[in-house]
Amino acid sequence: MNNQAKAATLLLIVLILISLGLAGGGFYLLQKERVKNLALQRELQEAEVKYKKVEAELDVTKRKLPELETRLSEAKNRIETLNNELQQEKTTHQESLAKLEQIQAELEQQSGTKSDLEKKLIQAQEDTEKLIVRLQELNSQKNALEAKIKELEAQSKAEPSSSQGVELGKIVVAPESSGQPTQQKEVPLSGLEGKILVVNKEYNFVVSNLGSKDGVKVGDIFSVFHKNNYLGDIKVEKVHESMSAAGFVTENIKDKVNEGDKVVLKTQ
Repeated sequence: MNNQAKAATLLLIVLILISLGLAGGGFYLLQKERVKNLALQRELQEAEVKYKKVEAELDVTKRKLPELETRLSEAKNRIETLNNELQQEKTTHQESLAKLEQIQAELEQQSGTKSDLEKKLIQAQEDTEKLIVRLQELNSQKNALEAKIKELEAQSKAEPSSSQGVELGKIVVAPESSGQPTQQKEVPLSGLEGKILVVNKEYNFVVSNLGSKDGVKVGDIFSVFHKNNYLGDIKVEKVHESMSAAGFVTENIKDKVNEGDKVVLKTQ
């Protein structure tokens, strides 16, 4: 009996110890779970705070979204504008390079033709010298012609008009013959008549034996006749006492008129 009692007591003690161990372990686990729950609650609270903060930031972002979209659109437009300007700059640069190459080619061409230009310049100088000589010759001819006009004017003053075969209103014409003397014939004319003394085709004028003493004035127009064939008209530009100078009015008349041809004042 004693052994059984001891065994029962020992078993009871073991059971009690096991119960106490289990109770202590359970309490420890319970305490640990409570600490863990408290930590989880703190983390949950912190997460809720963070969530509210993120939600607030999200609201702010949503409110800023239209503005951000507008700024993004403006930025895209600006980028497109910059790209276009960049393309234009590239095009301008390429054009500038092309012009530069063209200028270089022209410079090379001008450099190549420099000798030709120098030759042309020398030729132009020679031509200029020839023109100067020609001008001097023309001046000499002009002076000689003026001297001849003065001489003819002096002769016209010294000789009576009847000996020249010219009268106001008529002209004396001697018909051509084989050298045998013939009687002169008067041909009646309708206006003031005279004859051409000098023809200068180079300066495009003629000199007639009619002057201020005959009533001739600047601007008068005379018809020119060769053997009673009408050649064209001349216009008085300068008047002396016994002669006048007139320019050609009718085209190509200077190729037909000759010294001695008749001139008749046209009715105004």
